[in-house]
Amino acid sequence: MQVALDREVRIKKVGQPIHGRVVEPVYALDRLVVPVGSEVTGEVTKIDAISAGKRTLSVLNADFTPLRNVEIGFNELVLSDGRHLPLHTRVTPDSGQIIQFVTAPETKSKKGIKDKASKKTNEAKQQAKQRWEAAMKQLKTPGRVHRLERYAESQLPVHAQYIPAGTVYFAELDDPLDFGSETMTSQMALSLGGALAEDCVVHARLVTPLSSATTQKGQEVEAVLSQPLFDGDRLALPQGSRLKGTVRQVQPARRLKRNGQLRIAFLELIPPDGTEQKVHATLEGVQAGKDANVKLDSEGGAEATTSKSRYLATAASLGLAAVSLGEDSDAVGGGSAGNASNRVAGGAAGFKLVGMVTGALVRSRAFGYSMGAYGAGMSVYSHFIARGQEVVFPKNTAMEIGIGTRPEVAPPSPSVPPANSGSSRN
Repeated sequence: MQVALDREVRIKKVGQPIHGRVVEPVYALDRLVVPVGSEVTGEVTKIDAISAGKRTLSVLNADFTPLRNVEIGFNELVLSDGRHLPLHTRVTPDSGQIIQFVTAPETKSKKGIKDKASKKTNEAKQQAKQRWEAAMKQLKTPGRVHRLERYAESQLPVHAQYIPAGTVYFAELDDPLDFGSETMTSQMALSLGGALAEDCVVHARLVTPLSSATTQKGQEVEAVLSQPLFDGDRLALPQGSRLKGTVRQVQPARRLKRNGQLRIAFLELIPPDGTEQKVHATLEGVQAGKDANVKLDSEGGAEATTSKSRYLATAASLGLAAVSLGEDSDAVGGGSAGNASNRVAGGAAGFKLVGMVTGALVRSRAFGYSMGAYGAGMSVYSHFIARGQEVVFPKNTAMEIGIGTRPEVAPPSPSVPPANSGSSRN
């Protein structure tokens, strides 16, 4: 289940209750069993300690309450009919992010059948994105003013830690849930399978976790349909059908802020009856962390992008460094103390509040220069020289996959020797 917190949580202690709602529907074969909006309750299960090294660096950066890793678990599902079902879950690693749904850009094709198929594929992508946005609207996500307040609070030396509303967790069930049973009739069984429409798009979840940092080219990839696919009234593919493929291209993030890249292709479709079918499937849409800035190309390749705010942040650091080198009209005795405001500016560039206070108290022009140069250098390094961002798709990431049957290659026709080839006959 994909569960999003529907209210902000201020982290206080282990055992603290949390509340969320299901944002992706859960199906069994062709039946909806857990609709979007179902309530889920849980608790904080673990709060990790801070290492001495991390705490020291945080203190030097004027942060006396660094963020701690927090683990949560879900223990009860409340359905719309009032039923309360106990849960035993494990949260997927790397989940617990603000998620957005990213789609591949529209492709240009010639008019005709392919153009109609492309149009339907684009419509399916937009519908998937609209469903995700509608699911997120049920949550009390913070507005811009609230986000600015939380950002300002996070810059203080001592501050609380929050998990914002809208944070999405992928929760795997350790024990199955019982929603009853239904006998499959022969008519239902006969309706399964058959040829797939050229323009079909399926909703699946990733079984194989992927990261451009660790995934290898040629590695096998598997996904499972999380929602059934209907062709009119006919059930074409039930929930639980599997897609198998491979990693076609991978590029880890590199220095000089070169970001990671990842391209996968699904080549086999396996319904629950086990009959394999060769397909050509591309990634049309995917969930990605909002901070990851992932984008898809027209062929389904994923690449991390760098936020343009890095230019503003670097410009601010360089500006503070320049101020620290300004005229020393307030220097005492002709000398080495320098202008207090210049020292404060240099300290702010280097170590925020601690640097500002130290710059005001330590009457040393060299200190202001050093802190300003340090802050500017670190900003340039982190925004333009350091390693770029990786593409990371945790296990259970939701995907929209466009499927088309792969054309079978006709066997080569037997060669016929020409009449004048000089071959003998018996």
